[in-house]
This record gives sequence, C-alpha cells and structure tokens, in this order.
Amino acid sequence: MHTTVFLLLRLALGASMFGHGLVRLPKLRGFSQWMVASFDRSMLPKSLVVPFSYALPVAEFIIGLLLIFGLFTRPALVAGGVTMVLLILGTSLIENWEAVPSQLIHAAFFAVLLQYVQFNRWAIDPLIHQ
Repeated sequence: MHTTVFLLLRLALGASMFGHGLVRLPKLRGFSQWMVASFDRSMLPKSLVVPFSYALPVAEFIIGLLLIFGLFTRPALVAGGVTMVLLILGTSLIENWEAVPSQLIHAAFFAVLLQYVQFNRWAIDPLIHQ
C-alpha cells in the first residue's frame, strides 16, 4: 500500500513540475521578461533574476521528468525542495502572497516524499540500483 501511495504522490508532483516547465519552455524569452518585470521593484538585482528566469523552467521540466520516471528520485526531490525554497523567497520579496500557499504545498510534498523515499519501488531507480 505504501508503494502505491508513494507512486501516486510522486507522479502527481512530477506532473505538476513537468507541466510547469513544459508550458514555459516554448515561450522562455516571454517568461523571462515577465519574471524580470515582476521583480523590477524588488531588492533582487536583474543580474540574478534573468539567469534564474531562464533556469527555472528547465529545472521544473527536468525535475518533473525525473519524478515521473522515478529516476534519481532522491536528488530530484532535494532539487525540487530547493527550487521551492527559492520560489518562496522570491515570491515573498515581491509580496505575491497569493502564490506562497501553492509553493508551500509543493515544498511539503517534496519533504514528505523525501522522508518516505524507501517506498519508491515502482520506478527506474530500483532497477538500476540492484
């Protein structure tokens, strides 16, 4: 039962991350411009926002893909958690309080899955780590 629960949560979180990255990658320049504009009045310099705005969709896409396949699951969960911490910090700096709860929920799911990663049996990881 634990393996099924872990699988469903891993797939759901993976689909969310993958979907975020997938829709942003084709319009990467526009997404970057939107993010830079969003942070225009924040204390973060543009020199930090621009590279992050280009890296974020790529990270979301890769983390999501890894979680969907159950490949490098533990590092993908850690990377996803770190991504959420950075997003929560950035969202707080621009006072977009409406977005923080969703990001906190994602962070909580990353943490819970990381805590129970031993139940990651329906995945590629167990096949390559035999």
